[in-house]
Amino acid sequence: MDVEDIETVAVLGAGTMGHGIAEVAALAGFEVALRDIKEEFVQAGYEEVRWSLEKLVEKDELTTEEADAALERVDPVVDLEEAVADADVVVETVPEKVDVKKNVYREVSQYVAEDALIATNTSALSVTELSEVVERPERFCGMHFFNPPIRMQLVEVIPGAHTHDETVDAAMEFARAMGKTPIHVNHDTPGFVVNRVLVPLLNEAAWIVHNGDATVEEVDSTARYGIGLPNGAFRLADQIGLDVATDVLDYLHAELGAAYEPCPLLHEHVQAGDLGRKTGRGFYDYEDEDGPTIPTDEARDDVERRLLAVMANEAAKLVGDEVATPEEIDEAMMLGAGFPEGPAKLADRAGLVTLYETLAELQGETDAARYAPAEELVRRAGAGENFHHEISEIEEETAFNDITLDIRDRVGHITLDREHRMNTITAELLDELVEAVDALEDDPEVRAILVTGTGEAFSAGADVQRIAGNADAVEAVELARQGQQAFARFEECEMPVVVGIEGYCYGGGMELAACADLRVASHDSELGMTQHDIGLLPGWGGTQRLPDIVGEGRAKEMILTAERYPPEEMADYGFLNEIVEANHLEERAFELARDLAAGPPIAQRYTKRAIRAGRESREAGLEAEAQAFGQLLNTEDLMEGITAFMGEREPEFEGN
Repeated sequence: MDVEDIETVAVLGAGTMGHGIAEVAALAGFEVALRDIKEEFVQAGYEEVRWSLEKLVEKDELTTEEADAALERVDPVVDLEEAVADADVVVETVPEKVDVKKNVYREVSQYVAEDALIATNTSALSVTELSEVVERPERFCGMHFFNPPIRMQLVEVIPGAHTHDETVDAAMEFARAMGKTPIHVNHDTPGFVVNRVLVPLLNEAAWIVHNGDATVEEVDSTARYGIGLPNGAFRLADQIGLDVATDVLDYLHAELGAAYEPCPLLHEHVQAGDLGRKTGRGFYDYEDEDGPTIPTDEARDDVERRLLAVMANEAAKLVGDEVATPEEIDEAMMLGAGFPEGPAKLADRAGLVTLYETLAELQGETDAARYAPAEELVRRAGAGENFHHEISEIEEETAFNDITLDIRDRVGHITLDREHRMNTITAELLDELVEAVDALEDDPEVRAILVTGTGEAFSAGADVQRIAGNADAVEAVELARQGQQAFARFEECEMPVVVGIEGYCYGGGMELAACADLRVASHDSELGMTQHDIGLLPGWGGTQRLPDIVGEGRAKEMILTAERYPPEEMADYGFLNEIVEANHLEERAFELARDLAAGPPIAQRYTKRAIRAGRESREAGLEAEAQAFGQLLNTEDLMEGITAFMGEREPEFEGN
């Protein structure tokens, strides 16, 4: 079956996942039958689709016409035969009970077409076992969507033992047609990829607290500010639902043995009815709508090593069993669980030998099966290998405190990493930015730079508390000059620089963004030259660069009023090049930087030089342009560009 052959989709179950998948399929242009066992259930699901589409219109993500057309494609039905008889794809989303699912498949088999694809949205159960009650198990596979389907990019595609390759290919293409990123889980294994890594991590966090080795606050401070998980461990568990996480653990324990023994603390919460955010109480109390605040200063190195070691061990099991590659595992965890970096990359950075030793020590102390090092981890640590990621020479040689540096697809990605202080800028951070740019420019494999921030801000500006505490005017002048020189390194960098702005971008943060060649922001960002609010002025080049971008009149308005501006207004003023949804900001900013990295390096370098020269005088800019034009006519890149154009292919510029 080709994706072009798919016209009608039946979604069985109109609950949270069911109506979400129905909405995604309808938006992709498929006719959808949304089915549940009672009229009130299916109508409730249909109304949720309507509500979600209206919200997308309110956020300008859809036009009214597009939303109406999508809703028109959703048909709420109760009769099963009516739902599946003409369906090309059937997606089952009923409760995670093996017997319930099997009963549905037996009934579906009576009515569904012989060539229809049947997919289960199970998050952990055996696809093979479920497939064995349908008449054509070769047409059955797992398609695990993530909640909420309208926002989450990942779909795990899992073959059962009887699934044909053509079925997997069709499911992968179907996911792509709905705008999702499918990961092929190579064979059926409990928990697949995301839950196989995530749930043991949450279990280990619970064991640490249960055994009195650390507090909830210390574990979550470590998970968020040490490892970088946006919701920590316990707040994430509360968000998922402690009953859901415990059900998955119980299943892993039954299928895979003692290494997945659930922590008693989890069962205690479930038995007490404290299931997390949805019941108002879990590991945290949710009476306050804003939820709990994770402390910024309670992270512990020993807890970080322990959590990383457990994740690395699970990743090693999946790699060793050929369930997925390290790259696939990392992509799955970033798209499906919101990790800023995947567990394999995190493990490589921590060192596989260190993490192996951590597990071995814990196993020796506790004799717990969950700490038994996986054979693949033992092999790689013993051979001095990383997971499939190669740590670049730059990453090995540079050690930063306030930023992180990652190199991928010829893009050097600098992340401001002072989340506990809203990524405010200090003298130390300025030094690290200069060191990072110098290192990236010296690396011939790097062809573009991306700068983003962690947490709720790109950067809220200078760390005013530190600056205000320094009453020495001479030192303050030097700090201004230090910032000016550091930011000039970005502006004068020979390769393209992209800034991705999410959340607050104030004061010095906006001055840093002004140094970039292109700026992308999320819809929920807020920007402003806010220095006058506290009696300062832009001291890191903002009085000079901002007028070049938005014009002198507009720049004076921004600086003198210290107003905060929405991204749409900043785009109108010419400061922003593009606005995207928050959950796509880093993905889109990286995509833009990667596209620039594929461009002609010499032409990019000369273009930036000519534009800078033109700021001094029109004549200087025109002369630089003319000289560059002459130089470029004698480059191999030019010949490659012409050849690629004539051959109707993408050029491969090498900078020669």
